[in-house]
Amino acid sequence: MPDHGHFPNAKKYWYEGKLYDWNITLLHPMTFALHYGGSVFEGIRAYPTPKGAAIFRLPEHIDRLLHSASVAKMKVHYTKNEITEAIKLTLRENGLRSAYIRPLLFYSYGNLGLVPKYCPVELAIGTWEWGAYFGDKIEKGATVSILPWRRIHRSQLDMSAKLGGVYIQSTICAMEARSPVIDEGVFLNLEGRIAEGPGENIFVVRGGTVKTNDGKESVLEGITRMSVLEIAQDLGYKTSVGPITKADFFGAEEAFFSGTAVEITPIVRVMDPSDSPARQKEHTIGAGQAGPITIRLAKTYKDIVHGRVSKYEKWLTYVAA
Repeated sequence: MPDHGHFPNAKKYWYEGKLYDWNITLLHPMTFALHYGGSVFEGIRAYPTPKGAAIFRLPEHIDRLLHSASVAKMKVHYTKNEITEAIKLTLRENGLRSAYIRPLLFYSYGNLGLVPKYCPVELAIGTWEWGAYFGDKIEKGATVSILPWRRIHRSQLDMSAKLGGVYIQSTICAMEARSPVIDEGVFLNLEGRIAEGPGENIFVVRGGTVKTNDGKESVLEGITRMSVLEIAQDLGYKTSVGPITKADFFGAEEAFFSGTAVEITPIVRVMDPSDSPARQKEHTIGAGQAGPITIRLAKTYKDIVHGRVSKYEKWLTYVAA
């Protein structure tokens, strides 16, 4: 049996058209992507529904995967439909109804000059069971800290792509931020405004308006973010897209993360060492607990991904053959 480690119930992965046992290793250590971050990826979720396992917004995720590949100058030899079917096959082979799905396109073995002239672009897909990213924080709310480093700026890279190499910043900063009392970090952009978490978008709520920022603020406009805006409007809330200052964030009545992994997770407390690391300020968001609009959005989102709201069934791709 494979060593599952932190990949529970992962039995097989898909690589270049074949399924392999999870414990089989195939990549050469001189693979281009290992050295230069030459990869693009997606994080996707499948959920149990009355009609079996369903993948949330799969077409949109694959569209973004292929967009990211184009930004990385990759020549992908798979169509959108072929990637879709490979993902569904991998889920079925692993017998999973609730899962995280990771498709990865990368420059493989060929050469190690900075330009991957002789490196084919290959595709791998893994699936495994997935719990709550922040544990009980998804209900109780997360404590975050403003990070000392600014988010990569949109003038430096195309922030609409999920580029593997960019995520080393997220990795370093998430490790820097997290502690027994801090759950996650929050980036400022070069302009000094709120950007996003290491892997999450940010919303604030004030006066009944649900607000987030966009690509102009050096953030990846997430698919969950896009979904939350539509859900909020359908529930009758006003929505707004624009810059979020630190004052907006600290003075919000409610705030929350959105993302495939975190879903909708309340933010209830913010530590701000950005002005004086030795004397950081603590800000409580609203009443210091998940607010009513956040709770309603989170419940509605949960109902949607589990196939309990017919209006949004268009967002679900069923896995059964």
